[in-house]
Amino acid sequence: MTDQISAPTNEALAPVSPSARSLGGLSHVSLWFSLGVGLLVIQMGAYLVPVMGTKDAVLAIVLGSVIGSGLLAWTAKLGTDTGLSSAGLIHRVYGSGFARLPIVLNIVQLIGWTTFELVVMRDGTTAIGAQMFNLPPDSPLAMVLATLVWGAILSLLMTGSMLTLVRGFVNRFGLPLVIASLVWLSWQFLGKVMAQDAQAFWNRPGTGGMGLLTGLDLVIAMPVSWLPLVADYARFGRSGTSTMRGTWIGYAIANSWCYGLGIVVASLSEPDANLVNTLLLAQGGLLALGLILLDELDNAYGDVYSGSVSSHALMPTVSIRQWGLAIAILCTGLAMILPMHALEPFLLLLSSIFVPLYGVILGRLAFGHSQEASDRAFDITAGLIWLAGIACFHGATQWAPQFGSALPSLILTFGAAFVTRAK
Repeated sequence: MTDQISAPTNEALAPVSPSARSLGGLSHVSLWFSLGVGLLVIQMGAYLVPVMGTKDAVLAIVLGSVIGSGLLAWTAKLGTDTGLSSAGLIHRVYGSGFARLPIVLNIVQLIGWTTFELVVMRDGTTAIGAQMFNLPPDSPLAMVLATLVWGAILSLLMTGSMLTLVRGFVNRFGLPLVIASLVWLSWQFLGKVMAQDAQAFWNRPGTGGMGLLTGLDLVIAMPVSWLPLVADYARFGRSGTSTMRGTWIGYAIANSWCYGLGIVVASLSEPDANLVNTLLLAQGGLLALGLILLDELDNAYGDVYSGSVSSHALMPTVSIRQWGLAIAILCTGLAMILPMHALEPFLLLLSSIFVPLYGVILGRLAFGHSQEASDRAFDITAGLIWLAGIACFHGATQWAPQFGSALPSLILTFGAAFVTRAK
């Protein structure tokens, strides 16, 4: 009898077995609250002022967080219901051949965002070093060492289990520490607002340049940036309902809190002030910033883990763990050589393609039509709707920015995909 060598199992495309689904609702709350907190999110909140008035900014934050986190949670439910990763969902809707394009683009953007997270952690670390030890924050040696330290920690995390990290560290230690740091910073900066003139702050008008819908688009940007990742974690959920509820609650609260903190900090700062330095100047800001930087690490981990799952979908001969270690090392090297401020617009451009991509996925799968293109290489209709959604996204940005871009693109792709779904 001739021995047959079986092909390696593609863990990214196979549904997760029921015995491996160990994440309950609280785990999803903890995970997505933790992933929703970050210096980048606080900085995004700072962009809302002074162009928007305080009342309009708060309204945009609340509505945008609820809508954006709801879309994230809906996609998470799909991941739990099907047991599929993000790459698996893309395969099912677009076909195995066409799916390679968005999966590759997702890997590229995840490498970029991981590199950006390492730069954020490096810059925060050098700022803390400058305050504590009077070290020059722009010293090449300090920047290289800080990057290597965070990169080494990230690489070490990639050798362990994602489920152990979520249930062990994030649930028991990470979440309480992050909440404590946000409470402390909020108390410090809101105290300053109250001491100055709370009523004047609340009634402060905007200078113009950003309407409510545009501000809504800016707030939605952060939760929808996680759309290509959420199913990679949600597929380990015990039930679709608890996954959806936990993801929605966790991310909506974190997103609202960080965006809100951003507008408070920006309102109390000089126009050109550095956000990290402003946080450091708060009483206890050093410790609070340190905890937020530590939490920033799980954002980088989330990007690398999802990137490794997507890479494994394309090349299953390399395990998810091996892919994760390789991506972490690559991003550490990139963080030391790439001009990240020039790279950020490119990353935001890549992110814009995933709103219509998941509009199609939700339109096709969200109501039980789960056998779309799983047995074919290309679903031309789904691909054309996705491309139309990308055109709508950028067309709205160019010619009708007052209406935002994410929501029009999402509505178009969802509606078209729903109408053309398999009966």
